[in-house]
Amino acid sequence: MTATVATPAEGTAGPYALSHLDALESEAVHIFREVAGEFERPVILFSGGKDSIVMLHLALKAFAPAPVPFTLLHVDTGHNFPEVLDYRDRTVAEHGLRLHVASVQDYIDRGVLKERPDGTRNPLQTLPLTEKIQSERFDAVFGGGRRDEEKARAKERVFSLRDEFSQWDPRRQRPELWNLYNGRHAPGEHVRVFPLSNWTELDVWQYIAREGIELPQIYFAHEREVFRRAGMWLTAGEWGGPKDGETVEKRQVRYRTVGDMSCTGAVDSVAVTLDQVIAEIAASRLTERGATRADDKLSEAAMEDRKREGYF
Repeated sequence: MTATVATPAEGTAGPYALSHLDALESEAVHIFREVAGEFERPVILFSGGKDSIVMLHLALKAFAPAPVPFTLLHVDTGHNFPEVLDYRDRTVAEHGLRLHVASVQDYIDRGVLKERPDGTRNPLQTLPLTEKIQSERFDAVFGGGRRDEEKARAKERVFSLRDEFSQWDPRRQRPELWNLYNGRHAPGEHVRVFPLSNWTELDVWQYIAREGIELPQIYFAHEREVFRRAGMWLTAGEWGGPKDGETVEKRQVRYRTVGDMSCTGAVDSVAVTLDQVIAEIAASRLTERGATRADDKLSEAAMEDRKREGYF
């Protein structure tokens, strides 16, 4: 008698196939565990933004029920949104994590850095970040960058080697066939690690909805005082906005990405629930950074130039 083996119907993936979110989660968990086994002093960049929130959630799942074996690092520009900083501090306390903070304001007070004429401090983050990495001897630094965000990030590997000056050289990118990651580095060098590289903005939001992850309310539609500059709605504040001729008005807005207040624009929105945000993103034809980040518009190669200097 010949045994028969049931096969899935044509066009189906079978009962054990992973959904696309499960596959992305599995890949990210594998990356976290790979780093834990290969490096001595990893750290997770955690700002309280949605990508870093998802990254921390994945790290918690990767090592549960044990604690996350990494500390956290935030580069505070001094112009961060208060709602996001409150969320950051609550999350650190809730999970009993250790947070390192590198302050741009400290560098300005010491005369090491100078304020820019346009008021934005995002480009000033590089030196505090790289010096904190060096002083704490971090050899692997997790970031929430995704390849769909910006063309310079699309060129970067999951394990991205940085030299002894924290600089990125695209010519030193290593092949990553079959999800095999090469973390070898010389003394003084370190590796930037991007577990969300293959995720899209829509993937991130769908995962947040599936996992029930709490976010700062700034990501949902709310009434806020904003003014128009360079085609974006910026939040009024002590950082230097608005200037003469720029009128402040109240609008219903939300944020797709969160960074320095001086360069992160809000978008008009009525999305107050996760489902509404997901529908809004699915209909958008602009990337979140392309639509809302003034620091990426300083030049055609603004992001790549900053990455070469040591930025994420």
